Amino acid sequence: MKDKKIKPDRRFSIANREAIIGCLLAAFNILWWYGFAYGMGSKSPEEYTYIFGFPAWFFYSCIVGFIVMAVLVAVVVKFVLKEMPFTDDGEEDEVDSV
Repeated sequence: MKDKKIKPDRRFSIANREAIIGCLLAAFNILWWYGFAYGMGSKSPEEYTYIFGFPAWFFYSCIVGFIVMAVLVAVVVKFVLKEMPFTDDGEEDEVDSV
């Protein structure tokens, strides 16, 4: 019996890289939120500064954080992620006729 070498599918390496990018974006979002929410929000409410009627910690952690993450995700989707097929390169799509 010959030893067949299985060629690794490049789609898996691309998917793994993109999953790591997604996890890094999520970690950045959590750190952003936590840093502003607990960094600026740990004072007593009498010492808060307000932006557009929101406490500064809320404005930066939730409102600005959402905008920053939306822009980052859009940039990553547009310039980093790749479109790839779900089927193997040599595999034809077969449809069973019923």
